[in-house]
Amino acid sequence: MVESRPTTTGTASQMAPEEMRALAQRLRARADSVLMRDCSHQQADLRAAAGLIEHLADLSVEILSSAAEIDRLVRLLGIRGGA
Repeated sequence: MVESRPTTTGTASQMAPEEMRALAQRLRARADSVLMRDCSHQQADLRAAAGLIEHLADLSVEILSSAAEIDRLVRLLGIRGGA
C-alpha cells in the first residue's frame, strides 16, 4: 500500500541580488578558466547561465524598488484618508 505524504519541502531561501551577481561572476570565471578551453559547449552554457542570473538580479531589484514605491504610495494615501 502506498502512503500519501506531503511533498512540500518548506520555503527555499532566496538570494539577494548581490548574491545572484556574485554567483554569475563565479560561473563566468569558471567558463573563462583554462580547464574549460576544450569544452566550448559547457563554456557557452555557463556564460548563458551567468547572463540569465544577472538578468534575474536586475529584475529582482526592479521588483523590490517597485514594491517599495507602492508601499510608500499606500501609506501616503492612508495618511490622506484615501486608502
